[in-house]
Amino acid sequence: MWKQSLDRAGVREPGLRRDYTEQRRAVRKFATAEYAAARLLLPAALLPHVVAAVAFMHDTDDRIDSGAPAERAAALEEWGGLVRKAFAEGDSELAVLRCLVRTAERHPNVRAYVDEFLRGSEREVAWRAIADDEELEQYVREYSLPALMLTACLLAPADPSARAAFTDGCHRLIRAMQRIDFLEDLSEDVRVGRPGVPADAVARHGADLTRPSAALGRLVEEQMDRAATDLAATAPLAGVVDPSYRPFVRALVGVQRLRLDAVRRAGASLATRSSGPAAPAAALLLLRETAARAGLRATQKARKEPTGARPQQE
Repeated sequence: MWKQSLDRAGVREPGLRRDYTEQRRAVRKFATAEYAAARLLLPAALLPHVVAAVAFMHDTDDRIDSGAPAERAAALEEWGGLVRKAFAEGDSELAVLRCLVRTAERHPNVRAYVDEFLRGSEREVAWRAIADDEELEQYVREYSLPALMLTACLLAPADPSARAAFTDGCHRLIRAMQRIDFLEDLSEDVRVGRPGVPADAVARHGADLTRPSAALGRLVEEQMDRAATDLAATAPLAGVVDPSYRPFVRALVGVQRLRLDAVRRAGASLATRSSGPAAPAAALLLLRETAARAGLRATQKARKEPTGARPQQE
């Protein structure tokens, strides 16, 4: 299956096939569930390019995720130079960048989002707290959305109006995801001094982020209500993409609903523990969309077959 995916993606050079395979191993290791969803629900020709984009995003995060702000900023500047050099020369000493360059050649929209993502990473490096929803929106628009669009742009429709609706849906989706992320990881983020929950909301509820309380429970409910509003607004997303992408998009949105529900259930206990979607529910969602994709492919195959009737047996 993977070799067939490389063939269909136009990756035929032996060295580059090894590079993509290396990125696939990495993505399967650090994003097992996400890789499984892409593997089961996306067309084979798209899988290697999704892998390349996700591997690049993860590599970037790894390079800028530790150390003092000045050290992280220096790491980002160095990394940005390597990325720009790879695109300028069409090659790199790093397999992750060789794959990214090829993917951007096949899908030119990727290049613009690479630049946006690297610019947005400057905000990711610098922030220590988020003051209010306006600042959260700025963080999402500058960093989170370009990060999502590195892969989402591979699914975007060509029609301008449909593409605008798709981008708006992605914006609302990632804003919901970011609120969920900040609460799922609340205890860890507080421990390292980088809580992502807007500070004005914390003050409004009088919540102590270090211990469970009724006030923290109310804060969680408020933030998840806002995330739920954004998730509800993503409903048109699956309708504007190519039918072959719809099972994946539905699964992506569905997993966020499961994550949101898990955060609600955890409530104030998020001060001391993380949360995540129930594995059986996530697996059931994936199986349902896999079946839907199989049904779609069977229908498409039937439409392509000759319609002439077979001679009847006497």
